[in-house]
Parts: sequence; C-alpha cells; structure tokens
Amino acid sequence: MTQEEILKALSNVEEPDLGKDLVTLNMIKDIVINDNKVSFTIVLTTPACPMKDMMKMASENAIKLLVNKDAQVTVNFTSNTTSKRVEGSQTLAGVKNIIAVVSGKGGVGKSTVSANLALALAQGGAKVGLMDADIYGPSQHIMFGIRGERPMMMDDGNGKGKIVPIEKYGIKVMSIGLLIDEKQAVVWRGPMVSSAIKQFVSDVEWGELDYLVIDMPPGTGDIHLTIVQNVPVTGVIVVTTPQLVALADAKKGVAMFGQASLKVPVIGLVENMSYFTPAELPDNKYYIFGKDGGKHLADEFDISLLGQIPIVQSIREGGDNGIPVLVGDDSISKRAFEEFAGNAVRSIAMRNANLPATRIQEVLE
Repeated sequence: MTQEEILKALSNVEEPDLGKDLVTLNMIKDIVINDNKVSFTIVLTTPACPMKDMMKMASENAIKLLVNKDAQVTVNFTSNTTSKRVEGSQTLAGVKNIIAVVSGKGGVGKSTVSANLALALAQGGAKVGLMDADIYGPSQHIMFGIRGERPMMMDDGNGKGKIVPIEKYGIKVMSIGLLIDEKQAVVWRGPMVSSAIKQFVSDVEWGELDYLVIDMPPGTGDIHLTIVQNVPVTGVIVVTTPQLVALADAKKGVAMFGQASLKVPVIGLVENMSYFTPAELPDNKYYIFGKDGGKHLADEFDISLLGQIPIVQSIREGGDNGIPVLVGDDSISKRAFEEFAGNAVRSIAMRNANLPATRIQEVLE
C-alpha cells in the first residue's frame, strides 16, 4: 500500500454535509503505513460532529475495497472547528462561532433550549460559552445551579478589570442574575440594557471558544439590535412551539434577521413542546399543542427544522434544580436534544462553507 493509493481511495469518501470528498477538503492527515496496517487522521469541522462514525466506516470500506481487502485500518479524529469571521475582527476574537437563540414570544422554552444546546456541544468535545442576554428575565444562573455565586474579577494585563464567567458542566456561563440581587427587578431603560450587553461582550473574559451560545430575550427589540451591532453573529436559531399563536410570533423572529439591513443567517428552527410521551409508554406521542407547526413554518421560510423537543417532566425539573436534562439520565429528552444539537452543528458548518463571512452589522436607527 502507498500513500497515493490511500488518498485516491479516500477521495471517494464524501463529507455528508459539505458535499465534497475528504481529500479535496484537506481533511486527511498523518497517513502511516506499516505492511498491512494503515492509520490516518480525519480533521473534523467540529469536535461535536455527528457524522464521524459514518465517515469512519466509509473510509475503512474504501481502503479495503479499492486498495487492500486485508488492510487493518485505524481511523483517528481531531477537529478544527470552522469559522467564517471577517479577518482581523477583534470583537470576541477568540470565539469561532456565535449563535443567538431567539424566539418571537416568551414561554416557549428558549432558555432551556439554549442551555441544553450548549451542554450538547460541550459533551461533544467543543469549547463552549453561554451568555444570558435576557437582562429583564435572566434564568441561566438558575438552570446551571449557580444562583448566589458571584463571578471573579481579573486584570487583563493592561490595567483593565475583566469579569471571569463561572464554569459549570464544562461551560463558561455569564448572566446578569450573577451580578444583581435576584429579588430586585431590573428597571432599566433601553440604553442601560444595551450598555450591559456591551459589557458582557467586551468586559467578560470568554477566552478561546468554538461556540458562544447567546440566550436572547423574547421579541425583536433593543437587545437584538445591540447584539448584531456589536457582535459578529454566525447565525440564529429560532425556538417555537407548535401552536398557531407561537408560530405567528416566530415568523417575526425569522423575518427580523432575514431583512436586508441585518442579513444574519437563520441556522434553523427548533420546535419545543412538540409532543408528550409518558415515561411508561415511551413509544407513544400525544400532540397536545398541535402537530408539525414548526415543520410547516420551516418549509414556509425554506429553513432547516433542527429538532422537535418533547414535553417531559424531567426537562422542567432539571431547569428548576440546576441540573439540565443533558446532565441527567432521561433518555427520551436527551436523545431529542442531542439530535437537535447534531443538526445545529451540521447547519453551522454548512453556513460557514457556503455563505459570506460573519461581520458586525450596521443597523440604521
């Protein structure tokens, strides 16, 4: 066996999402051949790649079929998370992808989706941060069981203080709920809220991250404009529930980021509270709020439906107890969130491969 033969065989193995072969995409490195043994490394577009088992099997089959049927093939993996940021952008310079999770209305489970998306990405091996940008109604400090804790301050080396986010479950978390007495209402006008968001961007030591998930407030207001004017957002994920009222508001969220003055890509849509499955009847689905509303909305706007999350008691309990469902052992909801996160990762990689570079938006006031 020769290196040329191995590369020729692997040129028949396609990366499922990007639609090109592994060799053309420069995803193969460190080929080592010793008699009938061959090993090499596939460089994934993200450590949380859900397609790696498929690529592993396809690579092994290609070598045995096209090079040597008796070959002993060892496939290793490493990752280099793709990014499409404008070169030289200094805002959150160490963050490769910034994902805003939005909803047209409150109460659809946007914070739950944000928390478990961040956890699924981290469990896949990615470096992840979670910014709670819902200033008026923060909840991530509760969902991660860190209420009452206070972030530390550090010197950035230039005499300027930086806030160090609290790490929990392998994720860096920052929320206004960590900085104020939660018994106090945040009674701020728009400029004060925008100033707080800018501080979360510039004064928090996020460090090197593959993904920063931003839990946005509901609606289409000041904070959304402040984020896109100050942060190079890779794309947004829209959360809805199946019923008509929620879908009507979700349309506004999709439309906001699709307008010409913003041009922030919509990564996809996730439908929360899609169906109820009793623990004692795991194969049964009861569509309490209607069926496939999110699918119809995704089809209408030609965007991806990333997942359908069931109504499960453990999801609510996990959020209240500070132990999100991805950390627990409820298999039904874990599978749903893992599938959603896998689809989100794939859509982000395709966005980075096919769409223009991420940049801070200039929004006309």
